[in-house]
Amino acid sequence: MTDRTVLVTGATDGLGRALAVRLGAAGARLILHGRNHERAATVATEVVAAGGPTPQIILADLSQLREVDRLVDEIIARTSHLDVLVNNAGISGRADGKRELTADGIESVWAVDHLAPYRLTRRLLPLLRASAPARVVNVASAGQQEIDLEDPTPERDYNAFAAYCRAKLAMIMATIEYAEELDGTGVTVNALHPATLMPTTMVREAGVTPISTIAEGLNATLRLICDPSLVRTTGRYFDGTRECSPHPQADDRPSRRRLLEISDAAIGSIVT
Repeated sequence: MTDRTVLVTGATDGLGRALAVRLGAAGARLILHGRNHERAATVATEVVAAGGPTPQIILADLSQLREVDRLVDEIIARTSHLDVLVNNAGISGRADGKRELTADGIESVWAVDHLAPYRLTRRLLPLLRASAPARVVNVASAGQQEIDLEDPTPERDYNAFAAYCRAKLAMIMATIEYAEELDGTGVTVNALHPATLMPTTMVREAGVTPISTIAEGLNATLRLICDPSLVRTTGRYFDGTRECSPHPQADDRPSRRRLLEISDAAIGSIVT
């Protein structure tokens, strides 16, 4: 990873933090995204202590699409090269399970777990193409639920876990579409469920007993970032290190195309 530029979103906790330290120790030039400067600075200090170069820090609230665009603008201003984008940031909804809207008026889990990485990837594609071979790694989940494409973020009988599962399926569907669009460009796009219920803040706040370790998720994610045998692998979904099939809706091209249409419309209503 020496001299390769890597952007990790959600780099201040859990898997993102572990990725940052390991990649930095391997010589990567890191761009760390977070929401809290003190926490991001702590991770940057850990990277340097591990022998890595000093990372750049860019703060942004990914629940707001204009903040996503500002994040991209700052990245473009700071670097002309991007080898790896890791869309790791995510939320699981309010602790009380109630439906919440962002400042943009979008259901919060859909906004952060799907629209933000979708928009971030779209706007960074020119930089990724110019840096090819390059990789996009989307941290999704084995928890996936069919999306009603006429009402992807329903208000009725709202369930935060179901919202999370729909957003993660949307991320996988977008992964496949981006991979097809980028075929032959040298940019690969893959998604994975890194590990089951790692001891992250999200899991602890949900009051759920962890099953997997951060190390398991770290190793699975690093494989998609670094493994030379996967240089041409794209449009795939992995459960840990095992390639497998996602929810059947992800295999339906009309559904994927419709998802992108409604995603673009939602984004276009907020930003131009």
